[in-house]
Amino acid sequence: MKGINPLAVSGVFAIVAIALPFFGSDYAISFSIQLLIFLVLAYSWNWIGGYAGYTHFGQVGFFGIGAYAGSLLNFHYGVPWYLGAIVAAAVGAVVALPLGGAMLRLKGPFFAIGMFGFARVLEAFALGFDSITGGGTGIYLKPASDLRPLYYAVAAVAMLMLLMTWKLDNSRLGLKLLAIREDENAAESLGIPTTRLKIGTFVASAIAPAAMGSIYAIYLGFIDPPTAFAPNMELTTIAMVLLGGMGTVLGPLVGALVLSVVNEVLWANYPQIYLACVGTIVLLAVLFMPRGIVSLGMKSGWLDIGRPLFRRLAAREEQAAT
Repeated sequence: MKGINPLAVSGVFAIVAIALPFFGSDYAISFSIQLLIFLVLAYSWNWIGGYAGYTHFGQVGFFGIGAYAGSLLNFHYGVPWYLGAIVAAAVGAVVALPLGGAMLRLKGPFFAIGMFGFARVLEAFALGFDSITGGGTGIYLKPASDLRPLYYAVAAVAMLMLLMTWKLDNSRLGLKLLAIREDENAAESLGIPTTRLKIGTFVASAIAPAAMGSIYAIYLGFIDPPTAFAPNMELTTIAMVLLGGMGTVLGPLVGALVLSVVNEVLWANYPQIYLACVGTIVLLAVLFMPRGIVSLGMKSGWLDIGRPLFRRLAAREEQAAT
C-alpha cells in the first residue's frame, strides 16, 4: 500500500491555511500564528540538526536578533512590519555567516553548548544596552489591528519551508548532508565539501527564524530580552522535531501540530502542571518512538517512505552491476 506523499500533505496544508481566516475565529487565527511560527522554527532547525547532524540550542539567538531588528526599525523609523521582517532575515544571515565559520569547528556537545552560550550572550547584550534595546523594560510596538496579514505571511513561509525540505530530502545536497551527519570524516574523504555545506546550511537555517522573530514582536506588540531569547521556545522547537522525526520532511509538521495542540489543551485545563505533563509526553515519545512519529508511520505503511532519489541511485547501481 502506497503511503501518504509529502506533496499531497503540502497541498492539503495550503488549502487549510488559505481557508482558515474565512471560517476560523480570532482565537483560531491567533493560535495558528503561534503554531506556524513554531513550525517554521522546527523546519529551520531540522535542516542543520536533522540533516547535517549539528544539534544545538542557539536558534533562538537568531529569532531574538530578528525580533529586535524588526522592532527597532518599526519603533524608530516606522518601517512596515513586512519590510522589517525582510531586513531581519538579512541580518540573521549576515550574523550566521561568520558565526557558522567559527562555531562549526566544534562538534557534538561542544557545538550545542557553544550555541546556547551565543543566545545567552545576546540576551545579556539586550538587557545591558537599554539605550538601544530598552533593556528589561522592552520595546512597545503598535499592535496589529488585523492579524490576517501576519497569519498569511507566516503561513506562506511555513509552506515554503515544507516544500524546500521536500526538495532537500530528494536532492544530492540532502544526500551529502546525511553523509555528513552519519560520518563527517568519511564524507570529506569522498570529496564532499563538508565545511562549505555546513556553513551554507547553518546560514540558511538562520534566515527564517530571524524573520519570524520580527513578525512575532509585531504579533505581541511588545518585545523584551526574556521573550526574544526564551530558552523554552528553543526547547519546544527541538521537542517538536524529535517528536515528529529528525531528518524527515513531515517530522516537523507532525511534531508541531501534535505538541501545539497538546500544549494548548493541557494549558487550558491544567495550567499548574501542564509543563510537567508535556515533558512527560515528550519523554515517553522519545523512549518508545526514538525516530519519531513519522518513522513509525513509514514502517506501518501510512506514510510514503520518501527519498525517490535514493531509490533511483540504487536502481542505477543495480543495473550497472548486472
